[in-house]
Amino acid sequence: MLRYMSLFDKAAFETPWLFVHWGVLRPSGGIGYHAHNGCEEMFAIFSNRARFTHNRNTAELWGRVCVPCRMGEAHGIYNPTSEDTYWMNFAVAGPSGEYDCKDFNDDLVDAPLGPVDRLPTGWFSRPALSAAPSAHGGRDTLLFRRIWGPEAFKTNWGFIDHVVVPPSCSIGYHAHSGIEECYVILGGRGRMTVDGETREVGQWDAVLNALGGSHGIYNHTDRDLEILNMAVAKEKGRLDSEDLGDDLTGR
Repeated sequence: MLRYMSLFDKAAFETPWLFVHWGVLRPSGGIGYHAHNGCEEMFAIFSNRARFTHNRNTAELWGRVCVPCRMGEAHGIYNPTSEDTYWMNFAVAGPSGEYDCKDFNDDLVDAPLGPVDRLPTGWFSRPALSAAPSAHGGRDTLLFRRIWGPEAFKTNWGFIDHVVVPPSCSIGYHAHSGIEECYVILGGRGRMTVDGETREVGQWDAVLNALGGSHGIYNHTDRDLEILNMAVAKEKGRLDSEDLGDDLTGR
């Protein structure tokens, strides 16, 4: 059994982004083996474990990890455990601009396990992060890793970043005219400013930063703020940014 909700659908975006879904893979639940020829997906798990199948190789992965499913690559996911697995799904359209799906009528329950290193995994690993001072004119130094950039995809996917914002640190106020971003808060809390409005955000909040909009975030707490930042470009491979000269610490 799968329980999910759409956080953002196609109508929310100006880029070819199709949706951002959040859900729970219940014990013995999952998504059957299928493929997309006109769009790309990414599955991510943030707790417990799940079995990912990618081009007929199945391996058991544990949170926190994401797996890209590029155009034409068959894939699926299954929860073999007795606990819920928290899960997200993101999709970006190809040239047609539409979602498509071909099912292979396989629930993957009995898929034999293979090697983990044959899956295109992106782990949210703190030791893999590097220091990034004054990000977009922000205060102090955050920790950052670009898990994938635009070269990894056939669609207009821009990047997938893992970011840790320490206490009293910020991502400064900035704007993008050619990309849309979605910040998913993996842990901690912060004050996020979007188009002049500041609100506190916390774990599992997802914030859309629209095309041409202004945004940034400040960690006003005494604990780390951890973010998954994902972007889709209006034109493939064209990433842009304009810093707006505000570290947001006074908001």
